[in-house]
Amino acid sequence: MDIAKLEQFNLTYLKVTGTEDGVVRVVLSRPEKRNALNADTIEELIEVFSNLPRMGARAVVLAAEGDHFCAGLDLVEHHTEERRPEDFMHVCLRWHEAFNKMEYGGVPVIAALKGAVVGGGLELASSAHVRVADQSTYFALPEGQRGLFTGGGATIRVADLVGKARMIDMMLTGRVYKQQEAVDVGLCQYLIDGDTDAKAMELARTAAQNPPLSNFAICSAISHMQNMSALDAAYAESVVAGIVNTQEASRDRLEAFANKTAARVRPD
Repeated sequence: MDIAKLEQFNLTYLKVTGTEDGVVRVVLSRPEKRNALNADTIEELIEVFSNLPRMGARAVVLAAEGDHFCAGLDLVEHHTEERRPEDFMHVCLRWHEAFNKMEYGGVPVIAALKGAVVGGGLELASSAHVRVADQSTYFALPEGQRGLFTGGGATIRVADLVGKARMIDMMLTGRVYKQQEAVDVGLCQYLIDGDTDAKAMELARTAAQNPPLSNFAICSAISHMQNMSALDAAYAESVVAGIVNTQEASRDRLEAFANKTAARVRPD
């Protein structure tokens, strides 16, 4: 991708950088607020993730400055705005717009997590396709204790990750998941002792080597198919497979497999 294109973004709460191999880093930059999501940050996420696929991004690492990934909704802003119900409904719809751009955009998004991944921060993280956590990472949905309800897609994505019963438990009791238990219930796929940014970049570079059409299908079609009936999903899967599995970019890879020169799938 042309890294110079990233300079078009006029951002205050995000930092965006790219590499020659098409991996883009999107970094939350409100460390003094534990990267809480105010309305302007959501608008910047919409702008960035609306444009990255068209800019030729091959994969995205979503990271954060400071000790915490994201503490969720900026509750101070929410309190001082004194929003009416219809005002906050529109705030929620913008959150959905941002997170849908991530999940359905067709570009792999790898989240590098640390510290708090709480409330809306968990909604943001659950919009990524792969989540990497370190030993400091903890996941929670404290909406019940705050007198709130999730508005950024937790009932869709977090419930899909951990199941309805676990999500209800998290919201009612403030239950916190961390370390291996968080992996076991599905909140993250990787738990490491080192730098999550480095691991997320490694995974992003691996994904970026796949044909873009394959990644587009993996990172958009699967989510769409999960929203369909089984019969409709089977039809849609067949259509997508027909397009992806006959693409020109696959020919050399299939020939290498047929000639037994391709890397074999082996456990570590």
